[in-house]
Amino acid sequence: MTLGDLQRRFTVLVGRLIAFADAQGYELTFGEAYRTPEQAAWDASHGTGIAHSEHCLRLAVDFNLFVEGKYQSTPAPYAPLGAFWKSQSDIANAIICCWGGDFATKDANHFSLQFQGVK
Repeated sequence: MTLGDLQRRFTVLVGRLIAFADAQGYELTFGEAYRTPEQAAWDASHGTGIAHSEHCLRLAVDFNLFVEGKYQSTPAPYAPLGAFWKSQSDIANAIICCWGGDFATKDANHFSLQFQGVK
């Protein structure tokens, strides 16, 4: 599967995630979607990200989550969204949905597709 194929699939999957969140009564706003390579390098050099971020490939998005109008800043409220996101994986077609809540750094608002081993 090409990068372009994955980018187009990612857009559809993000739409499904947004619809799922809405059906659960959650409210989302976009955080970061695209990140320039320069920004990713700066983030990595300051310990707040990785240089080869999936955001640079348009395969990652960060969402801000609100429940009953209140911003959620801890990982736990994101867990249902993370579980739904991961359930959309299609391993046979190399579509691996990764949720930042599973990362060692607990980046719970991060939803991405794995590409060439990077999440």
